[in-house]
Amino acid sequence: MIVAITFTIINQIRFAIKRIYFFIFFISLSLSAQNDTILKGKIISESSNLEDIHVVNRTQKKVTTSLQGGYFALKAKINDTIIFSAVNLKAVQYIVKKEDFGEDLLFVKMEALETTLNEVILTEYKSINPVSLGIVPANQKTYTPAERKLYTATGGGNTYGLNTSVSLDGIINGISGRTKMLKKEIQVEKKEFLLEAIQLDFSNNYFMDKLKIPEDHVFGFLYYLIENRNFVSVYLKDNKTATEFVLVGLSVQYLKLKNLNINDEDGSKN
Repeated sequence: MIVAITFTIINQIRFAIKRIYFFIFFISLSLSAQNDTILKGKIISESSNLEDIHVVNRTQKKVTTSLQGGYFALKAKINDTIIFSAVNLKAVQYIVKKEDFGEDLLFVKMEALETTLNEVILTEYKSINPVSLGIVPANQKTYTPAERKLYTATGGGNTYGLNTSVSLDGIINGISGRTKMLKKEIQVEKKEFLLEAIQLDFSNNYFMDKLKIPEDHVFGFLYYLIENRNFVSVYLKDNKTATEFVLVGLSVQYLKLKNLNINDEDGSKN
């Protein structure tokens, strides 16, 4: 009888200790979640190569690299110092703020390093190209970087019929989810190409002077445009008059969405 009571007491003590450990673990996890958050953003630059840029949280000693298009995600907290660096770009130092953890991406602008070259004279030979030189067969389909990755991952060289040949990589990538991820990457790439085309057709001054978009919101407005199906449909028809008409309407919507009150006469904030 005494042994049974003792055994019961020991079990109760063990259970209580487990609950205390669980409570301590839960509190620690909650505090950690409050202090550390994933900082998501995008690097902006005139350089076309925005992949593999070093993003370093110097405060917490954490490092990552940007994905295609300059997108990045890094664990950080308020007042952390983030360093952005690359061989072809000027390094940027940024102090994390509370508002950087909102729904919008943090846009980080990096300037290209200027390299002085001797005078070069270029002569255009239209008849000389990869096809005429025999490097690429005539009528061969060309792929963007993202399309090439998907082509390889899905076993682009598969053949069917009497000589059926299926890539093992294609099967593995389909099961692992890599194929689905690469398809999403193609969509991101298409948006990047669209963004670059819009920037060539319309300058920042056009958005600021004509549409009254504040300078620090121009990039945000550009991403707002490429996510709007109506604008993309009109823009791809290469009708500048119709495109400008849609731009005016969307600029008003964007300013209201961002709660930006703009004076129509001089473009300054009220």
